[in-house]
Order: sequence, then C-alpha cells, then structure tokens
Amino acid sequence: MRRKPARLGPALVMSLFALMACGAPADGPPAGPADEGLPSTSAIVGAVTKDDALAATLPTAVVQSGKLRVGSNIQNPPNNFYAADGRTPVGSEVDLAKALGAKLGLAVEHQDMAFGSLITSLQAGRIDVTMAAMNDTPERQQAIDFVDYFTSGITIMVQKGNPAGIKSPDDLCGKSVAVNLGSSQETYAKEFQCLSGDPIAVTATDSDTQNQNQLRTGRVAAILNDLPTAVYVARTAGDGEFFEVVDLAPINGGPYGIGVDKDTPELTAALQKALQALIDDGTYGEILQAWDVEQGAVAKATVNGR
Repeated sequence: MRRKPARLGPALVMSLFALMACGAPADGPPAGPADEGLPSTSAIVGAVTKDDALAATLPTAVVQSGKLRVGSNIQNPPNNFYAADGRTPVGSEVDLAKALGAKLGLAVEHQDMAFGSLITSLQAGRIDVTMAAMNDTPERQQAIDFVDYFTSGITIMVQKGNPAGIKSPDDLCGKSVAVNLGSSQETYAKEFQCLSGDPIAVTATDSDTQNQNQLRTGRVAAILNDLPTAVYVARTAGDGEFFEVVDLAPINGGPYGIGVDKDTPELTAALQKALQALIDDGTYGEILQAWDVEQGAVAKATVNGR
C-alpha cells in the first residue's frame, strides 16, 4: 500500500525551514512524537542487516573509524532537513544513508555545511562522502566519483497563483530568480540564452529559507530548485498557500549522486554494491515511497552514470 507523509502544520513547517544549525551533529534517534506529520521509517531502516563480506571490502580507515561521515547541506526537504529539535537530520536521503551504513556495518554521522564546500571538504578528507541532492555531472566527475541513487531535474517554483505568469524558462528572462549557490540551477540560470529582452538576473544564496523569503516578498519572481524539494515546499509551506510549482517537465533531468573521493575507489565500489542490495531487497523503494519521492527511483546503482 502506498504510504504518503501527512501534511505538516504551518508552525512546524516554518520552524523546520528556519532552523539552519551548523557544525557536525551525530545522527540521533528517529523523529519522535514532536515530529507529527513526518513518515515513520525507523522500522524500514532498522530491518537492514550488515553484509559482512561487503563490509570487509571497505577502506581500512573507514573500518577503523566505524562510521561513515556524510557531508550534506541539510535544508532540502524531503531529501534532508532537521526535525523539530533542530539538530536531528531527517529525510529520504538521511534514511538511505543510514540504510547504507547499516548494510556496511557503519554508524552514520552527518556534517552540515555550505553546498559549495562539499566537494573541497571531501577532497580534504574532512568527510567520507557527500549526499546532498547533488547532481552527477561531467564537470563534477572531473573532481570526484558518484554512486547514483536518484533521478531528478530542475523545476520552477513561483508565488501561489503565479502572479508573474511564468509558464516556461523563457518567461524568466528579464526577471530575478533565486538559486542555491554552487548548484546546477545556478549554472543553468546563468547560461540560459534569452532570445529577446534582458537575461535572467540570478540571485545565489546558501539558504533555501532566504530564497523562499525573497519569493514570498516579491524580491524574486521565481526559485529554481530540484523537483522533490520544490514539490514538497509548495505542498507544505504555509499549509500550501505560499508557493506553487510551474507545470512543466523537469529541466535537464539527471541523477543525484553520492560523492566519493577518487582516492577511495574501494569505498565507491562498496557503496554501489550496498545500494544495489537495498534496491534488490526492496528497502530502497520503501524509503522513497515513505517520503513520496518514488518517481525518482533508479533500478540500478551506477557509478558516474555507467
């Protein structure tokens, strides 16, 4: 039976989007009674058992630490965001990371950081992987490797009622548009070729909350974001009264990837096999279904799209 998360109340939604905690909180217990409206996924993740043979292939440093340090930008519901306590990461990606950790016999520790610093932090060894709704692109593959786990694309979110009359990317020309700094959406908006009139005026920030405030107050005409996040925010923010998503096919559809440093191919291989095991046994699908994002499910865990 298809499970959908209940709609969150306005007060809880705004508290979730307002909380932008910093640092590296260790993952706490699953969301509790204070998080009414969030799907219950603890039983799904808790049922995952360790694969000893697969765990034996992990890099020595990871085995010795006993944990998987996951770098993320924790502000993108339903992918990743904070529970009502302001410090416990929750979301579809968080659950998937925990399931991968359980399959490999590792505790999972999320580190919250700016999206633009994720790849450099990975290369510097401050984290083991990235998992932050990051698109696997040829440009990023030059720096790191990706284990692809989801398919998404760019969508346009506007004020409720669409007062600016935006129906396609061409309608963004000459208007101000908010994006996340260092994201694929920023690249797309800056490179978009306007056939007539002025180009898109791009406002890039590190905060989804700031972008949403700018859209609500009319300082920007639209937000470019990934499909799962935009749909979730439009459905829940202000009890669905603040925003809506323009009805068009996802733009530049492509995979999300778990970023792994090129110097740790053993970790890349272990994560790929662990993800495929979760796909095959149904755990992966149950997690996505619980968060109502199964439309982006993949049937095969690939590395760099292959």
